[in-house]
Amino acid sequence: MSALRLAVITAGLTQPSSTRLLADRLTEATVAALAPREVVVEVVEVRDVAHDLTNHVLTGFASPELQVRLDAIAEADAVIVATPVYAASYSGLFKMLVDVLPKDSLRDTPVLLGATGGTARHSLAIDHALRPLFAHLGALVAPVAVFAASEDWGSVDAGSLGARIERAGTALARLLLGNAAPERSDPFEDVTPFAALLGELHG
Repeated sequence: MSALRLAVITAGLTQPSSTRLLADRLTEATVAALAPREVVVEVVEVRDVAHDLTNHVLTGFASPELQVRLDAIAEADAVIVATPVYAASYSGLFKMLVDVLPKDSLRDTPVLLGATGGTARHSLAIDHALRPLFAHLGALVAPVAVFAASEDWGSVDAGSLGARIERAGTALARLLLGNAAPERSDPFEDVTPFAALLGELHG
């Protein structure tokens, strides 16, 4: 069975970056949820090709370094995106990358959305900015997305952010594999028929 290809787009501008940290945690959760399937992860750090993106927008030609990253996204079986929120929306650098992706490259591709911001007030950017963007691109957007505010990182392992990351990774894995949620066992499935019980009583 061939390995699954997972592209991870992270649009943080600083190093270290909470956006990259969120992308890494979402990747770990997704890979764990896909086990035992082999997963090949390709991380696209948008800040590394910022100048190439500008040149591509102006000239229509991608540098070899940028083309490698665009190909990784277009050929991926699933994509994780993480962007900082600026002015109640995704970053301009992130949008530049999306703008130069090949037409229909994300159509029918499962995509997991993540975003970071200073406070929880920015969390609505996922629903009013990111979801419509990827719906327009024809992507299959995972139902669970993750927004991480600055105060969330203190409880990333044991608190709500850690749980949300795990749920999001599981949701993307199910979307990628086409699996529905596991069926719950019916406690009444193996009940002894009433006629048999009567027979035992009369016996």
